[in-house]
Amino acid sequence: MSNETLQTRDGFKSQWGFILACIGSAVGMGNIWRFPIMVAKYGGMTFLLPYFVIVLLVGNSGVMEEFALGRRAQAGPIGAFGHCTEAKNGNKKLGEAIGLIPIIGALMLAIGYTVVMSWIFKYTFMALSGGLYAMGQDMGTIGGTFGGAAPEAATLGEALSMMVSNGIFGIGNGVWLLIGLVVALAIMAMGVANGIEVANKIMMPILFGLFVILAVYIGFQPGASEGYKFLFTLDPKGLLSFEVWVYAFGQAFFSLSVAGNGSVIYGSYLPKNENIPSSALRVAFFDTLAALLAAFVIIPAIGASGFAMSDINPGPGLMFVYLVNILNGMPGGRIVGMIFYVAVLFAGLSSIVNLYEAPVATMQEQFKLKRGPAVAVIGVIGAIVALLIQPWTSQWMDVVSIYICPLGAALAAIMFYVVLPKEQALEEVNRGAKKPIGGWFFPLGYFFIAMCIAALILGVKYGGIG
Repeated sequence: MSNETLQTRDGFKSQWGFILACIGSAVGMGNIWRFPIMVAKYGGMTFLLPYFVIVLLVGNSGVMEEFALGRRAQAGPIGAFGHCTEAKNGNKKLGEAIGLIPIIGALMLAIGYTVVMSWIFKYTFMALSGGLYAMGQDMGTIGGTFGGAAPEAATLGEALSMMVSNGIFGIGNGVWLLIGLVVALAIMAMGVANGIEVANKIMMPILFGLFVILAVYIGFQPGASEGYKFLFTLDPKGLLSFEVWVYAFGQAFFSLSVAGNGSVIYGSYLPKNENIPSSALRVAFFDTLAALLAAFVIIPAIGASGFAMSDINPGPGLMFVYLVNILNGMPGGRIVGMIFYVAVLFAGLSSIVNLYEAPVATMQEQFKLKRGPAVAVIGVIGAIVALLIQPWTSQWMDVVSIYICPLGAALAAIMFYVVLPKEQALEEVNRGAKKPIGGWFFPLGYFFIAMCIAALILGVKYGGIG
């Protein structure tokens, strides 16, 4: 890459701007509609202890490696993978071809997330306008409202047929889908420093603050203590359960957004004096903190509601059906609902910006487009496909998360730990660090590659683990 390109490449202006953007990419719907229920289902601390172990392992290997890989090449996955194979044997084209896989994964995940964001934007508007609270605790109305926004089809063909036959805006949530996408693209069009960094500096502190407010308020509701029992349960025998470790592993692995795409491209925007080991651990810490805050909001809220914890499954139904009922039944439920959905909106918006960034950067790098046109091209593709797959969103997301994300993470790790010469990899990780990385780094990196393969195999076996 030319010196001119390096000098003109956009990037983060501050360490905390970068960290907050990475936290924003990691804090998503998995933290909110999956993590709390998994904690409750698998015994509170019985689940959390394995989860903390995996977070520590992935933070010190996968997250660190993807940041360093992007910074080393000053490029996204295509350029970074090409840099590695060129350094190994002079063949840049091979790595660039392989780098397409995580880019495709990022775009597919972003498209699925675009549909999810349409639900979040609609429900945030309804919360602010009073429409959500007006539904009260009528489960028929609540469930029907979400069913109208999120129609379901058994196959992709059936989904496409439903959308075409009913008209793109005659079914589903098309208007809110476009509104949410335009907001995300507008942030991206302003650039990395002036758009993504600034937005996350605003959204992330507010998100954490809102969740703290909710956690304190809900903690004082009658019956909340029933939820805390799930949070603080520790069953030593449960720690011997393979299933507990599988789902704790899956939750931690996918929560930290190691997929060979978003973290690589954010790493490419880092200055050379950035302390990558420190940044990686901070991202892991704050992502875990966000998940715990969500758990301290949702689990006690369910406990206070009278719903049986075993009756509630992780997924969209928790956030758009059960929680609507629960929040509406609380004193001050309208205000609580407003706070909750604004926080969720910030979590989702920060994640979707990260997911679209890798494809956008690829358009800039490979086709020499300026920022605005690159965002527009990816935005049009995202809008068209997202509108068409609305009734098949769950299956679409399963395909990406089960197959493509673990594969992308494995490929990035192999490129960094195996293909890139060891001295170059160490040089990049240690650049900006206060002290050189320990001898554990490469053995842990090889173990992380095994974890990526395990995530793929276990995901197929269990039908998704994160």
